[in-house]
Amino acid sequence: MAGSRQRRTVQRMPAEKRVSDIMRAARAVLAEHGAHESFISEVAERAGVVEGSLYRFFSSKRDLIEKVAEDWYEEMLTDYSAHLDGVRGTRNRLRFIIHHHLSIIKKEPALARMVFQEFRPARNYRSTRLFTLNQAYTQRIAEIVKAAIRDGEFSGDFPPAFVRDMIFGGIEHRVWAFLRSEGDFDVGQTANVVTDFVCRALSVAESEPVDRVTAALSRIEAVADRLEGAAEAGASKVRGKPGLKT
Repeated sequence: MAGSRQRRTVQRMPAEKRVSDIMRAARAVLAEHGAHESFISEVAERAGVVEGSLYRFFSSKRDLIEKVAEDWYEEMLTDYSAHLDGVRGTRNRLRFIIHHHLSIIKKEPALARMVFQEFRPARNYRSTRLFTLNQAYTQRIAEIVKAAIRDGEFSGDFPPAFVRDMIFGGIEHRVWAFLRSEGDFDVGQTANVVTDFVCRALSVAESEPVDRVTAALSRIEAVADRLEGAAEAGASKVRGKPGLKT
Protein backbone atom coordinates (compact mmCIF):
# COMPACT_ATOMS: atom_id res chain seq x y z
CA MET A 1 0.00 0.00 0.00
CA ALA A 2 1.45 3.30 -1.14
CA GLY A 3 2.44 5.67 1.61
CA SER A 4 2.17 3.06 4.26
CA ARG A 5 5.01 2.90 6.71
CA GLN A 6 6.98 -0.29 6.67
CA ARG A 7 7.74 -1.71 10.04
CA ARG A 8 11.37 -2.03 10.85
CA THR A 9 12.41 -5.45 12.09
CA VAL A 10 14.71 -5.27 15.08
CA GLN A 11 16.68 -8.36 15.93
CA ARG A 12 17.46 -8.46 19.60
CA MET A 13 20.68 -10.05 20.74
CA PRO A 14 20.10 -13.05 23.03
CA ALA A 15 20.67 -12.25 26.71
CA GLU A 16 23.36 -14.93 27.00
CA LYS A 17 25.28 -13.37 24.12
CA ARG A 18 25.06 -9.91 25.66
CA VAL A 19 26.29 -11.15 29.02
CA SER A 20 29.15 -13.00 27.33
CA ASP A 21 30.16 -9.92 25.33
CA ILE A 22 29.98 -7.67 28.40
CA MET A 23 32.11 -10.02 30.50
CA ARG A 24 34.66 -10.42 27.72
CA ALA A 25 34.90 -6.64 27.39
CA ALA A 26 35.15 -6.20 31.16
CA ARG A 27 38.00 -8.68 31.37
CA ALA A 28 39.86 -6.89 28.58
CA VAL A 29 39.39 -3.47 30.20
CA LEU A 30 40.56 -4.84 33.55
CA ALA A 31 43.67 -6.30 31.96
CA GLU A 32 44.52 -3.06 30.17
CA HIS A 33 43.46 -0.31 32.58
CA GLY A 34 42.21 -1.86 35.81
CA ALA A 35 38.93 -0.96 37.51
CA HIS A 36 39.18 2.79 36.88
CA GLU A 37 36.40 5.37 37.31
CA SER A 38 35.13 5.11 33.73
CA PHE A 39 35.27 1.31 33.78
CA ILE A 40 31.55 0.75 33.14
CA SER A 41 31.32 3.21 30.24
CA GLU A 42 34.39 1.72 28.56
CA VAL A 43 33.04 -1.81 28.99
CA ALA A 44 29.70 -0.78 27.48
CA GLU A 45 31.43 0.84 24.51
CA ARG A 46 33.56 -2.22 23.83
CA ALA A 47 30.62 -4.59 24.22
CA GLY A 48 28.50 -2.47 21.88
CA VAL A 49 25.69 -1.87 24.38
CA VAL A 50 24.16 1.13 26.08
CA GLU A 51 25.77 1.79 29.46
CA GLY A 52 22.46 1.60 31.29
CA SER A 53 21.73 -1.83 29.84
CA LEU A 54 24.65 -3.31 31.77
CA TYR A 55 22.64 -2.94 34.95
CA ARG A 56 19.97 -5.24 33.56
CA PHE A 57 22.47 -8.07 33.92
CA PHE A 58 24.80 -6.87 36.68
CA SER A 59 23.70 -4.99 39.78
CA SER A 60 26.91 -2.99 40.08
CA LYS A 61 30.47 -2.59 38.90
CA ARG A 62 31.60 -4.89 41.72
CA ASP A 63 29.04 -7.51 40.71
CA LEU A 64 30.30 -7.45 37.12
CA ILE A 65 33.94 -7.83 38.16
CA GLU A 66 33.04 -10.62 40.60
CA LYS A 67 31.30 -12.52 37.78
CA VAL A 68 34.40 -12.04 35.63
CA ALA A 69 36.52 -13.45 38.48
CA GLU A 70 34.20 -16.46 38.77
CA ASP A 71 34.56 -17.08 35.05
CA TRP A 72 38.33 -16.79 35.48
CA TYR A 73 38.34 -19.50 38.16
CA GLU A 74 36.14 -21.77 36.04
CA GLU A 75 38.63 -21.47 33.18
CA MET A 76 41.49 -22.43 35.49
CA LEU A 77 39.60 -25.44 36.86
CA THR A 78 38.78 -26.58 33.33
CA ASP A 79 42.44 -26.25 32.39
CA TYR A 80 43.42 -28.35 35.42
CA SER A 81 40.95 -31.06 34.45
CA ALA A 82 42.27 -31.09 30.90
CA HIS A 83 45.99 -31.27 31.68
CA LEU A 84 46.74 -32.27 35.28
CA ASP A 85 45.65 -35.89 34.88
CA GLY A 86 48.33 -36.34 32.24
CA VAL A 87 51.12 -35.14 34.54
CA ARG A 88 52.92 -37.93 36.38
CA GLY A 89 54.94 -37.73 39.59
CA THR A 90 54.29 -35.74 42.76
CA ARG A 91 56.90 -33.09 42.08
CA ASN A 92 55.75 -32.58 38.49
CA ARG A 93 52.11 -32.31 39.53
CA LEU A 94 52.89 -29.80 42.26
CA ARG A 95 55.04 -27.76 39.90
CA PHE A 96 52.33 -27.79 37.24
CA ILE A 97 49.82 -26.19 39.61
CA ILE A 98 52.33 -23.75 41.12
CA HIS A 99 53.62 -22.70 37.69
CA HIS A 100 50.07 -22.35 36.36
CA HIS A 101 49.04 -20.20 39.33
CA LEU A 102 52.04 -17.91 38.93
CA SER A 103 51.41 -17.66 35.18
CA ILE A 104 47.82 -16.47 35.53
CA ILE A 105 48.83 -13.88 38.13
CA LYS A 106 51.51 -12.62 35.74
CA LYS A 107 49.07 -12.60 32.82
CA GLU A 108 46.14 -10.90 34.58
CA PRO A 109 47.40 -8.96 37.60
CA ALA A 110 44.33 -6.69 37.76
CA LEU A 111 42.01 -9.66 38.32
CA ALA A 112 44.41 -11.14 40.87
CA ARG A 113 44.49 -7.82 42.74
CA MET A 114 40.70 -7.63 42.80
CA VAL A 115 40.43 -11.16 44.20
CA PHE A 116 43.19 -10.70 46.80
CA GLN A 117 42.35 -7.15 47.89
CA GLU A 118 38.64 -6.65 47.28
CA PHE A 119 36.72 -9.92 47.32
CA ARG A 120 38.52 -12.16 49.81
CA PRO A 121 38.59 -9.61 52.67
CA ALA A 122 34.81 -9.05 52.35
CA ARG A 123 32.71 -10.22 55.29
CA ASN A 124 30.41 -12.30 53.10
CA TYR A 125 33.24 -13.90 51.11
CA ARG A 126 32.75 -17.38 52.57
CA SER A 127 29.14 -17.40 51.39
CA THR A 128 29.99 -16.44 47.79
CA ARG A 129 30.40 -18.63 44.74
CA LEU A 130 33.89 -17.20 44.35
CA PHE A 131 34.86 -18.76 47.69
CA THR A 132 33.53 -22.15 46.57
CA LEU A 133 35.47 -21.95 43.31
CA ASN A 134 38.64 -20.92 45.14
CA GLN A 135 38.29 -23.91 47.47
CA ALA A 136 38.00 -26.27 44.51
CA TYR A 137 40.95 -24.57 42.83
CA THR A 138 43.32 -24.77 45.81
CA GLN A 139 42.16 -28.22 46.94
CA ARG A 140 44.12 -29.86 44.12
CA ILE A 141 47.36 -29.15 46.00
CA ALA A 142 46.00 -30.75 49.18
CA GLU A 143 44.92 -33.84 47.22
CA ILE A 144 48.39 -34.27 45.71
CA VAL A 145 50.05 -33.93 49.12
CA LYS A 146 47.57 -36.36 50.68
CA ALA A 147 48.32 -38.95 47.98
CA ALA A 148 52.08 -38.51 48.50
CA ILE A 149 51.66 -39.08 52.25
CA ARG A 150 49.54 -42.17 51.60
CA ASP A 151 52.18 -43.58 49.25
CA GLY A 152 54.98 -42.92 51.73
CA GLU A 153 56.65 -40.29 49.56
CA PHE A 154 55.90 -37.38 51.92
CA SER A 155 56.00 -37.29 55.69
CA GLY A 156 52.64 -37.03 57.42
CA ASP A 157 53.95 -34.55 59.98
CA PHE A 158 52.04 -31.65 58.38
CA PRO A 159 48.34 -31.68 57.37
CA PRO A 160 47.76 -31.35 53.61
CA ALA A 161 45.55 -28.29 54.18
CA PHE A 162 48.41 -26.58 56.02
CA VAL A 163 50.80 -27.34 53.14
CA ARG A 164 48.24 -25.96 50.68
CA ASP A 165 47.94 -22.72 52.66
CA MET A 166 51.72 -22.36 52.91
CA ILE A 167 52.11 -22.76 49.15
CA PHE A 168 49.44 -20.28 48.08
CA GLY A 169 50.26 -17.88 50.91
CA GLY A 170 53.94 -17.97 49.98
CA ILE A 171 53.14 -17.31 46.33
CA GLU A 172 50.98 -14.31 47.20
CA HIS A 173 53.73 -12.87 49.38
CA ARG A 174 56.25 -13.39 46.58
CA VAL A 175 54.16 -11.65 43.90
CA TRP A 176 52.86 -8.80 46.05
CA ALA A 177 55.44 -6.27 44.84
CA PHE A 178 54.55 -7.17 41.25
CA LEU A 179 50.84 -6.63 41.92
CA ARG A 180 51.69 -3.20 43.35
CA SER A 181 53.68 -2.43 40.19
CA GLU A 182 56.83 -2.21 42.30
CA GLY A 183 58.71 -5.24 41.04
CA ASP A 184 58.66 -8.37 38.93
CA PHE A 185 59.19 -12.11 39.23
CA ASP A 186 60.24 -14.96 36.98
CA VAL A 187 57.48 -17.55 36.69
CA GLY A 188 59.69 -20.57 35.99
CA GLN A 189 62.32 -19.76 38.59
CA THR A 190 59.74 -19.02 41.29
CA ALA A 191 57.84 -22.22 40.48
CA ASN A 192 61.04 -24.25 40.84
CA VAL A 193 61.99 -22.64 44.16
CA VAL A 194 58.54 -23.15 45.71
CA THR A 195 58.25 -26.72 44.43
CA ASP A 196 61.74 -27.72 45.58
CA PHE A 197 61.19 -26.17 49.00
CA VAL A 198 57.96 -28.11 49.54
CA CYS A 199 59.33 -31.41 48.25
CA ARG A 200 62.53 -31.21 50.30
CA ALA A 201 60.64 -30.22 53.44
CA LEU A 202 58.12 -33.06 53.16
CA SER A 203 60.05 -35.86 51.49
CA VAL A 204 60.72 -38.99 53.51
CA ALA A 205 64.47 -39.67 53.64
CA GLU A 206 65.59 -42.85 51.89
CA SER A 207 66.97 -44.23 55.14
CA GLU A 208 63.78 -43.44 57.04
CA PRO A 209 61.27 -46.30 57.30
CA VAL A 210 58.20 -45.53 55.25
CA ASP A 211 55.69 -47.38 57.39
CA ARG A 212 55.08 -45.97 60.87
CA VAL A 213 54.65 -49.46 62.33
CA THR A 214 57.97 -50.50 60.79
CA ALA A 215 59.57 -47.38 62.23
CA ALA A 216 58.21 -48.15 65.69
CA LEU A 217 59.41 -51.76 65.50
CA SER A 218 62.85 -50.58 64.44
CA ARG A 219 63.06 -48.30 67.47
CA ILE A 220 61.92 -51.13 69.77
CA GLU A 221 64.52 -53.48 68.29
CA ALA A 222 67.22 -50.87 68.78
CA VAL A 223 66.25 -50.46 72.44
CA ALA A 224 66.19 -54.26 72.87
CA ASP A 225 69.67 -54.52 71.35
CA ARG A 226 70.97 -51.89 73.75
CA LEU A 227 69.37 -53.66 76.72
CA GLU A 228 70.78 -56.99 75.60
CA GLY A 229 74.22 -55.46 75.22
CA ALA A 230 73.97 -53.90 78.66
CA ALA A 231 72.89 -57.23 80.15
CA GLU A 232 75.82 -59.06 78.58
CA ALA A 233 78.22 -56.42 79.83
CA GLY A 234 76.79 -56.76 83.33
CA ALA A 235 77.10 -60.54 83.22
CA SER A 236 80.73 -60.26 82.16
CA LYS A 237 81.49 -58.05 85.13
CA VAL A 238 79.79 -60.50 87.46
CA ARG A 239 81.76 -63.43 86.03
CA GLY A 240 84.98 -61.51 86.46
CA LYS A 241 84.56 -60.89 90.22
CA PRO A 242 86.70 -63.13 92.52
CA GLY A 243 84.92 -65.74 94.61
CA LEU A 244 82.02 -66.13 92.23
CA LYS A 245 81.59 -69.26 90.18
CA THR A 246 80.26 -69.14 86.70
